[in-house]
Amino acid sequence: MHPALIGALIVAGFVALILIFFMFQFVSLYIQALVSGAKVSLFSLVGMKLRKVDPRVIVLSRIRSVKAGIEISTNQLENHYLSGGRVPHVINALIAANRARIELPFDTACAIDLAGRDIFDAVQTSVNPKVIDCPNPRAGGSDKLDAVARDGIRLLCKARVTVRANIARLVGGAVEETIVARVGQAIVSAIGSAETYKDVLENPDHISKRALESGLDAGTAFEILSVDIADISVAGVDREANVGAKLQSEQAEADKHRFQAEAEKRRALAVALEQEHRAEIEKNKALVVLAEAEVPKAMAEAFRNGNMGIMDYYRMKNVMADTDMRESIAGDDDASTNHVN
Repeated sequence: MHPALIGALIVAGFVALILIFFMFQFVSLYIQALVSGAKVSLFSLVGMKLRKVDPRVIVLSRIRSVKAGIEISTNQLENHYLSGGRVPHVINALIAANRARIELPFDTACAIDLAGRDIFDAVQTSVNPKVIDCPNPRAGGSDKLDAVARDGIRLLCKARVTVRANIARLVGGAVEETIVARVGQAIVSAIGSAETYKDVLENPDHISKRALESGLDAGTAFEILSVDIADISVAGVDREANVGAKLQSEQAEADKHRFQAEAEKRRALAVALEQEHRAEIEKNKALVVLAEAEVPKAMAEAFRNGNMGIMDYYRMKNVMADTDMRESIAGDDDASTNHVN
């Protein structure tokens, strides 16, 4: 045999061995898909390898979907895989939705998965609603809501919100934090509108009803089923056996301080009014002095005009001297009388 032909046969043999080895790694997947009723051609498996797609993920996902009665082509699975999606996760969600009789198209599931949402958890939440604490203790801060009724009493409240996932609003819908914030706002508003803290403690279900009627799940990826008040207490007296007595004692103390402040205010007003009266007296005295200063001028004018004579002046002086003497004597008598007494 010609040496060149021998060399060609050897090369062809090596190539055949390489092809056989290359194809052998797909044989098990091909047979597994074939016997499961989810046939996938060898050429499709080779194409997946060349397109950097994991054939095992695609084949196993197709087998699971076919066994669950959901027909999805390998091309659809490859497209989602190449888009960066989690193919097994989507298949799990589709199977769970199919078993729960929830309508969930494959394209919708892929869109939700690519949006970064956990589609499988959403389906589970839709089937089995979950409970969210309000406020959320994992977010840090206080573990209870702080609200004040109209009578000024602070109340501490904790609520639990039961929600169900709304698959139609998963893309673009708000997350759990929005639900917690809205429910907290509604509870604080409901407590703040109550006339007294007693109304809140007697009927906590009114808070729940008001929260549910507010449409808090609008624009979110959830549907609120119920808002339940898990715990409510008066701030600062949650460990007191007699809350009413404690509050009455604190109210009495507050009233005492308020009355003292009002009394101090009235005293300050009285002092200010007394100062005003004293100033008015001094003002009137000054006016009297000014008026007395005008008397000599008037007398001089009367002399010049001939309306008053010298004898009239002396008689007036005598009267004034007599008046001063009488006042002096009367003052001495009063002083002696007070001394004797």
